[in-house]
Amino acid sequence: MNHPLLAGYALVIVDMLLWRFTLPENENVRLFIRLSIFALLTLLLFTSGLSPVSQAPDAPSSAQHVAEQVLEIIWWLNGARLLSLALDALLLPKRWRKQRLFQDVFGAVVFLAAIVAALAFVLDLPIRGVVATSGALAIVLGLAIQSTLSDVFAGIVINTTEPYQVGDWIAVDGVEGKVLEMNWRATHVLTAEGNVVIVPNALAAKTKIMNHNRPPALHAVSVLLEISPEERPRTVLAALDNALAATCFILQTPAPYAQVKKTSVNSIQYEVTAYVDDLARKRPVSNDLYDLCYRHLAAAGIDLHPLGVTGPSRSLTDSRERLLRNVDLFTALEDDDIRQLAARLKRRDLDRGQVLTATDTAPHTLSIVDSGVLSVTADETSGQVEVTRLGPGDAIGEAGLLAGLSSKVQITALTRCAAYQLHKDDLTPILQNNPEVAERMCRMLSQQDTTLGKLSSEVPQSPASEQSTFQWLLEQVRKLHSLTF
Repeated sequence: MNHPLLAGYALVIVDMLLWRFTLPENENVRLFIRLSIFALLTLLLFTSGLSPVSQAPDAPSSAQHVAEQVLEIIWWLNGARLLSLALDALLLPKRWRKQRLFQDVFGAVVFLAAIVAALAFVLDLPIRGVVATSGALAIVLGLAIQSTLSDVFAGIVINTTEPYQVGDWIAVDGVEGKVLEMNWRATHVLTAEGNVVIVPNALAAKTKIMNHNRPPALHAVSVLLEISPEERPRTVLAALDNALAATCFILQTPAPYAQVKKTSVNSIQYEVTAYVDDLARKRPVSNDLYDLCYRHLAAAGIDLHPLGVTGPSRSLTDSRERLLRNVDLFTALEDDDIRQLAARLKRRDLDRGQVLTATDTAPHTLSIVDSGVLSVTADETSGQVEVTRLGPGDAIGEAGLLAGLSSKVQITALTRCAAYQLHKDDLTPILQNNPEVAERMCRMLSQQDTTLGKLSSEVPQSPASEQSTFQWLLEQVRKLHSLTF
C-alpha cells in the first residue's frame, strides 16, 4: 500500500475517534474540525488519483484495490453524515434540533443518496438497475411497514405544526404527562406516576391534544361538587363565591367563577373554576379549593349528604362548640370547659369593608370566623401587605386572649361576615381553676413563635430558645388573668 492510502485511513480513524468520544465538547467546534478533516481527505483522494466519483485505478494487488474502493465508499458515507449534521446546524430552528425526527429524516435521505452514488461511481453498477431494484424493494417494504410509515408522516406533521414540544405537559389519548422525546415513530410522555408512555405519532395526529403549557402562564383548576337539589342554587353559589374569595393563590384575571354544571334527580352538580400561573400549583390549589368549599358550604348550613338521607341536626350550641374545638389553643380544655365557653361566645356581624381588629390594638379577644371571608394585612415598608385570608373555622387573636399581646395586623371583611368572639374575662375563671391548662396553652402558643412574631409586636424578636418564649408567655398570662401559681 502507498502512503496516500495510509494517510487517508489515518484521517478516517481520527474522525471516528472525534465522533466516538465527542471531542471537543462544543458541538459547533467539533463539527468544524470534522469538516476540516473531511476536506483534507477529499484533497488527498483527488490529488492521489483516488477520485470518489470514478472507479479506483488498478493497483498492483487486489487487496490494495479493495482498500481503495472501501476508502472511497467511506468518503461518500462520511460526507453524507457530515452533510446531515451541517443541515441540522444551519437550516433547522434551535427548538427543532431537540427533536430527533428531522435529524433522522434528513439523515435517511442523505445516506440513501450517498449509497446510490457510491454504488454507481465507485463500484460502477448500472444506476438504472440500482434505482429500479431499489424502487421495487421500496414498494415491498412500504407494504410491509404501512403502520410505521404512517407514524413517520404523522410525526412530520406534528413536528411541523408543533401542537406540543419537548418539555410541554400534555394530555393525549387519555395519557397526561410531560413530553420527554419526539422521534420519527412516537412521542414519549412521562406521567405523574413516573411511568413513560409511548404514544404513536399516527394516534397523536388523529386524537384531541390538550397542551397545558399554552398559554404559558394560565392554567385552569376546576372543582366539581354534587349537592342535594333541596338546597337553593343562589345560596350554594354565594357560598362557593366566598370560597373563591378566601384564597390568595389564584389569579384574579381571568376572574374565577362558580356555576351550575348539570342537574339530576338526586343532585345538582356545581363547578368551581379558578386559574393559576404555575402548573406545579394546580394540585395544592385544587386541594385548598375543595377544603374552602366544604367549610363555606357548612357555614351556609349546606350539608353534603345524598338526597333522602337526613343530615345530622345541629343546634346553635353544637355549632359554637364545633368552632371552639377547631381552635388549637382549646385542645387543652375538657368538654365541660368547651361547653362553658361556647355559651359565652358573642356573635358579631360585619359588612364588606368593615374592620374587625385594627393595627396595634390589644383587644383581649379571640375571634372565630363563622361565615364569610376576612383579609389580614400588615404594615410594611412598601405599604399594606396581605398576610393571609380567613374563612369559616379560622381563628385569630389567641395571643391577645391568653397573654394580652397587641396585634400588628388589621383584619377587614372582604364579604359580609359573621364571627364569634370570646373575651379574656370569659377564659380567666377556667385558667384560675386549672393552672395546668394555662401552662399547656402557653406551651402550644410558644411553639408558634414564628407566627406570633408576624402577628404581634410584643413578642421578643430573638428568644434564646422555645423554653424562654414559653416562660415569657406564662408570665404574661399570670399578669393578665391574675393567676397566683
